[in-house]
Amino acid sequence: MIKRILHILFLPCSEATLLMEKRNAQSISPRENRMLSMHLMICKWCRMYSEKLALLDKVFKKTFSEKEKEMNETEIQDFKNKMIDKLNF
Repeated sequence: MIKRILHILFLPCSEATLLMEKRNAQSISPRENRMLSMHLMICKWCRMYSEKLALLDKVFKKTFSEKEKEMNETEIQDFKNKMIDKLNF
């Protein structure tokens, strides 16, 4: 019960996922980083999402670094966003 209250008061999942995406695309502020870290400590679903996001990012970077640069970073990020949307239904 306490975890649920802290979860809602400090940072909802919807904002946490946005911060994770923002962190992958660019840097986030120290305050945002602290809030996200606190959220990830209490929310197992967002921790799993973060791990999947990190894995996808690693795979995409490896795939595109091995190949000739056919896509720019914006196109790669758009592609990742579309994949994540499809995975979330």
